Amino acid sequence: MTDFTPKILIGGEFRTTTDLTPINVINPCNEQVLWQTPACDETHVAEALEHARRALKTWSAVHGWQRGQVLRGIAAAMTRRKADLAKALSLEIGRPLSQSEGEVGAAIEQFEWFAGEAERLFGETIPSRQGGRLVTEHEPVGIVAAFTAWNFPINLMARKIAPALAAGCPVICRPSEQTPMTSTIIVECCVEGGAPAGVVQLLQGRAGDISPAILASNDVRKISLTGSTRVGQMLMTEAAKTVKRTSMELGGHSAVVICEDADIDAAADLCAQFKFRNAGQVCIAPNRFYVHENKSEQFIEKMVETARALVVGDSQAADSDMGPITLASQRDRIESLIADTIKSGAKLETGGSRPAHLNKGYYIEPTIFSNVPDDARIMHEEPFGPVAPIATFRTLDDAIERANSTPYGLAAYAFTGSHATAEILSKGLHAGMVGVNNFLVAHAEVPFGGVDHSGMGREGGRQAIHDYLNTKMTHFTW
Repeated sequence: MTDFTPKILIGGEFRTTTDLTPINVINPCNEQVLWQTPACDETHVAEALEHARRALKTWSAVHGWQRGQVLRGIAAAMTRRKADLAKALSLEIGRPLSQSEGEVGAAIEQFEWFAGEAERLFGETIPSRQGGRLVTEHEPVGIVAAFTAWNFPINLMARKIAPALAAGCPVICRPSEQTPMTSTIIVECCVEGGAPAGVVQLLQGRAGDISPAILASNDVRKISLTGSTRVGQMLMTEAAKTVKRTSMELGGHSAVVICEDADIDAAADLCAQFKFRNAGQVCIAPNRFYVHENKSEQFIEKMVETARALVVGDSQAADSDMGPITLASQRDRIESLIADTIKSGAKLETGGSRPAHLNKGYYIEPTIFSNVPDDARIMHEEPFGPVAPIATFRTLDDAIERANSTPYGLAAYAFTGSHATAEILSKGLHAGMVGVNNFLVAHAEVPFGGVDHSGMGREGGRQAIHDYLNTKMTHFTW
C-alpha cells in the first residue's frame, strides 16, 4: 500500500518533518484534514541552493543524450505510479478520480518530449566574413525556481521540471500548499528515474516563508511561475532586482465566439463539457460566451441541458462528473461573483447555488447566465469556477472587439462552419492560443502561453527549452 506522506526533498534526502509547524491540507470534498505538510523557510532555501550550485556544475556537463535518458526514466517512473498520482491529485483538489489520470498522461508526455529536445540542442557554425568560424552554442541558464498552482499540479510541475532538466539546469520547486502529496510523488519519480541529488529539489510550505529568499538569491537565474497576474507582477518586480529571466503563465479570461453557421448543438455541448471541467478551475477554460443573436436560444437550451446532466459529487465517487471548488476562499469569491451577476440584470438559466444534497465540501452547481451585460463584473474578472456568462452579438467585427476587451490574452475559441471565417477569427482574436471548433490547445509538442497580462514565455514545443538556455557565440580564428 502506498504511503501518502508529504515530504520535502533537499540534496537527494527526503524528509517528512521540519522544525516548523506543519500545514494542514483540507479535503475540499468533505472539509476534513487529508494530511500534514512539512513546512520550509529561508534556512531550507539556503540549504537547497548550496546543493543546486554543486549540481549545476555536474548536471550542466552531462551530454544531452544522457539527460534525455534520465527524462525518459522519469516518464517511466510516473507511468508506474500513475494510479498514485491520480489519487493524490483527486483527493487534494477535488477533481473526480475518473478524470485525473488524463493529467498524469499529459505530464508524462512533457518528459518524453523534452527528452528528445535534450538530444537536439545543436548550435550553429557560420563562416566568418573576417576569417575563421562563428560558432553558437547553448548553455544552461543556471539554477531555476519553479512556482506552481494547485489546479493542475502534475502537469504544471512537469512543464517546468522537464525543460529545465533537458537544458542542464537544476530546479527548485515550490508548489501550492494545497498539493504537497501530488508534488511529493512527482519528485519521487524524478529520483527513481535517475535525477542526481540536487538536480530536482522540493520545498513545501507557505510562499511568504520560501519565495523571498529564492527571489533574492543571485544564484537563481530563472523563475518560472504558473499563477495569477497579481502574483506574476510581484515576482517580476523582485526578479528584476537580480536580473533573473522569467517565464509567466498567468491569468486568463478566454472568450468563445459561436458563429451563426456553427453546429450549434455540438458547440453548446462541447462548451459545457469544457467550461465545467475541473469545476471551471482551468486557466484556459472558456469563460465568456458570445453567441450570434439568431442562434442564442438554441445554444442556451443545449448548454443548460448538458450542464444539468452533470453529476456533482465527491471526487472518489465513480459517477461524479464535477467535484468541488478546491479552496473555501475561492468558493466564497465565486458566490460573490454570482450575486453580482444577478444584480447586473443577467438571467440565471441554471445553477447559482450550493447543491442541496451536499452539506459538506466546497461545492457550487454548474451555473449559466444569459443576457449578461458587457459591464458586468464577470465579463472582466476571471471566475475560475463553474460559472458561464452568455451574451449575444450581431456582426463578427463586434464579436471580435468584445472578445478582445480584457487585458488578458491566454486562450480564445471560436466555432464556425466556414474556413474563411475561421481564418479571420484566428487572426483577429488576441491570444497566445486559439482553438477553432475545439478546446484542445495544450499539447507537449506545441508552445503553450499567453500575451499581455496573461504572461510571457512558452511551455511546450520547440520554443520552451530556449527559455532555459543562454546562447554563447565564439569567433574562432587561427
